[in-house]
Amino acid sequence: MGCEHLEGIQAKHVARCPARGRRDLRAPSCRRGDGLRTWRLKAAVHYTVGCLCEEVASDREIRFSKQTIAAISELTFRQCENFAKDLEMFARHAKRSTINTEDVKLLARRSNSLLKYITEKSEELAQFNSEQRAKKKKKLEEENQKPVEPAEAAAAKKDNSSL
Repeated sequence: MGCEHLEGIQAKHVARCPARGRRDLRAPSCRRGDGLRTWRLKAAVHYTVGCLCEEVASDREIRFSKQTIAAISELTFRQCENFAKDLEMFARHAKRSTINTEDVKLLARRSNSLLKYITEKSEELAQFNSEQRAKKKKKLEEENQKPVEPAEAAAAKKDNSSL
């Protein structure tokens, strides 16, 4: 099911995009200098925010204007940029070049429910990974303990005798 809010936006925003130089659907905030990836991310965020606003509108019997959807999507995108910068700084402060779950938990520390959710998912993922490692280790041990098949043993013996 497509989002109805995009029907009017598509007609308005299909134009020559200054950043890309060709006709295409573009997010309302597409500016010169934005990279193609950034443009696509902004368009995806705008689409998702529009779909979420439609859901809320149908549940609560209210309406969101196109300007409101555009403002929410722009704020969401900017907040995600801030999150990314904060995560990078947390990892750098710990003298790491990779962001890990502890950095994400630190970012979410002000929202108890989000922190709880992230902690639970992190523990589930750690448990799953340890189970997978145990299975892999067990499989390798079983393969190493298997006796050599008779046909393979005969072929190996034949190769050794020809030397």
